[in-house]
Amino acid sequence: MAFLQAWISKALDFGSGLAERVGGLLLAPGSAISLSSLASAMFVAALFLLIGRRKRKDVPLKVLLRAMFPRRILFSRSTRVDIGFLVFGIVVQGGIFSWVILTQGWVSRLALETLEPLIGKGPGPILGATGAMVVGTLVLFLAAEFGYWIDHWSSHKIPIFWEFHKTHHSAEVLTPLTNFRVHPVESLKFANILALTMGLTNAALTWGLGEPAKAFTVFDRNILGLAGLYLIQHLQHTHLWLIAPGPLGRVIYGPAHHQIHHSTNPDHFGKNLGSFLTLWDWLFGTLHTPDKTRERLVFGLRPEEASHHTLLDAMVQPVVRAAKVLQPPALRPATRR
Repeated sequence: MAFLQAWISKALDFGSGLAERVGGLLLAPGSAISLSSLASAMFVAALFLLIGRRKRKDVPLKVLLRAMFPRRILFSRSTRVDIGFLVFGIVVQGGIFSWVILTQGWVSRLALETLEPLIGKGPGPILGATGAMVVGTLVLFLAAEFGYWIDHWSSHKIPIFWEFHKTHHSAEVLTPLTNFRVHPVESLKFANILALTMGLTNAALTWGLGEPAKAFTVFDRNILGLAGLYLIQHLQHTHLWLIAPGPLGRVIYGPAHHQIHHSTNPDHFGKNLGSFLTLWDWLFGTLHTPDKTRERLVFGLRPEEASHHTLLDAMVQPVVRAAKVLQPPALRPATRR
């Protein structure tokens, strides 16, 4: 009886924690999959579609919804795997990141402790609190973008990392849930790389500005990153061929940019590796700017590459293939993407 009571108590605790995590993901405005940010992105998508059909006097709601949510995508095998990854992420959230080796705070402190003895203290406060925060907001945002680019570049260029990144590229249709189709090992790698780039940037800013680096935040997110989340990032993994209007189309990633990234066309391999801005791809020569006319693209992996038609396939196969890659020579030149 005592055993049963203990089991029930643990089950209730787990259920309570799970409900709290789900509530946080869906209701917290700064969450990566908050209902508010999803609604905002859907509004942006609908607006683009309506502008594209402006020659028609009326666009029935049914037609608009069918254009935004095609049945072939909603009920596809690939989407079912995306849902599996989302559920997996909710259940184990936090457990993966307890294995993170580096943290932004630790890297920043170590860098400052190393920097000051070598070159002395910085020039001291030079911009004032408000000026320092403006600079910090922009520079820390660019550092996060750079960390994302480095992580993504390494996932495509280093064979062992590509084996894990294949899980994401195995998606045959793109939906906002595809953003969660990421192997846990890759999530761990990304967290450590981001801690390194953000920590070093934080230290450099603190040294140069003479005060701790800070950013304007809303809902615990850098305001620039939050704007990207609410306006465009949910749409990057969709079938919608959208490009920001005017010069912004060359600066900001739209869904068309990221569809090219997922394309099986060899000309598109390793292109458009950034998150929100095209800056780092432009600097390092990996930018492929899409035309306004939709290209016919196929998504997924090549036929000879392992399939990921179930959550178990997508979790286990990368580990098996990565173990084979580790056989000498460990890091031979990448042949894909």
